[in-house]
Amino acid sequence: MAEIVNLRQHRKRKARASREAVAAENRLRFGMTRAEREREAAVQAQDERKLDGHRRETSGDEEQ
Repeated sequence: MAEIVNLRQHRKRKARASREAVAAENRLRFGMTRAEREREAAVQAQDERKLDGHRRETSGDEEQ
């Protein structure tokens, strides 16, 4: 005998799976989590500070 299926629940389950597939695709396409973005920004700021720390100071008085 065939299994009885509640069509409303089946439609909701199918829609939920579809939305999850789209969300997974968007996560791959559009990038990083919030923690990854914040970590990347912190590393970038640290690199800039290191570079600025090694920069030579030049002023108009020393060049003359």
